[in-house]
Amino acid sequence: MTAEGSPPAPRALEGLRVLDLAILFSAPQIATILGDLGADVVKLEPPARDGRAGGDPMRVMGARRGDRSLTWASVSRNKRTVTCDPATPEGRALLHRMVAAADVVVENLPAPTLERWGATPDELLAVNPDVVVVSVSCYGATGPYAGRDGNGSLAEAFGGLTNLTGEADGPPMLPSVALGDVLTAIAGVVGTLAACYHRDARGGRGQKVDVSMVEPVLTLLTSALVGYADGEPPPRRTGSRVANGAPRNVYRTRDDVWLVVSGATDNQVGRLLPILGLDDDADRRKFARAADRARHADELDGLVAAWIAARDRADVVTTLLGARIPVAPVNTVADLVADPHVQARGSVVTVADPELGPVRMVAPFARLSATPAGIRWTGPALGAHTDEVYREWVGCTDAELADLRTRGVI
Repeated sequence: MTAEGSPPAPRALEGLRVLDLAILFSAPQIATILGDLGADVVKLEPPARDGRAGGDPMRVMGARRGDRSLTWASVSRNKRTVTCDPATPEGRALLHRMVAAADVVVENLPAPTLERWGATPDELLAVNPDVVVVSVSCYGATGPYAGRDGNGSLAEAFGGLTNLTGEADGPPMLPSVALGDVLTAIAGVVGTLAACYHRDARGGRGQKVDVSMVEPVLTLLTSALVGYADGEPPPRRTGSRVANGAPRNVYRTRDDVWLVVSGATDNQVGRLLPILGLDDDADRRKFARAADRARHADELDGLVAAWIAARDRADVVTTLLGARIPVAPVNTVADLVADPHVQARGSVVTVADPELGPVRMVAPFARLSATPAGIRWTGPALGAHTDEVYREWVGCTDAELADLRTRGVI
């Protein structure tokens, strides 16, 4: 019950069972987002034995507090965790029983591992023809590079994003965050929900969802790709500028604050020119229309930079917002968590972890009015829910669980 005494709001994906076989950062976030929306997510991990720690490698990676991973606490939130060794015959049988009870399986494991487990997408669909199998890999399940090792950084490089990131006269740059991984997770959720809708609302069956990490990155290059013709020079790095779009850049104010201004439509520039003192006929001929403005983009960018450099942040923001010119500060993480808008919307939340204490996390980004997403708990200890999940999902008895534990299967 809520503090007001009413029942808690239902969650959009309540009743959807998701089996998470994935490791590390990208693919597990597909299950994380589904869990935020209310799905019953169970993460299956290898047990600790023979001196091996067991579990997902992400348990000991990323940001840390003491000997615990804060990244694990966030990426595995809202998940229950069980142990199972599918390399054993008994473990493979137990995995198949879990698949038979699941609605969705998420995996990103190497093909030899899946073959050893009897858990290739085709084998999982043979066990449960209604299951949606979401497979994440760097290059996808088909093509000459299928099976190559990869990750989000390689996807950003291969997909052309790194080549277009950085200053025009500088080297290509990777972003300072896991952009490719997060894009992949969002794309995987879209594919998962589409496949579930086809099955659950349209009378279909299960299917494979092939998520390549490269292809969500390619989507970022839409404007560069549609404008490219064979034989022409490819688009080049332009720093914070974009081709045929001015003003759009990072600008420094007099009080040494960085701002982004991105107001490149004719209407926006039409409101900006008088602010800059560029409102005579000659200025309008150069800057008022997009085609003309593209030929004078460097000049306009320099004029905007000079106007901002002569003013403090507060003056720039107030003036531009008053004219409906898009402007925003270049926030640090410290700025973000202190920002009144972020605080008012609860975009960053603090969740209690029994061992780590308070952990700051990004809140679920899908805001549903009737079935809100939420964070119910942080990433749990290895095997914390083994007994309860195997009882609930596949009907294991106490004797069976004891036998599996004795055999080292769980």
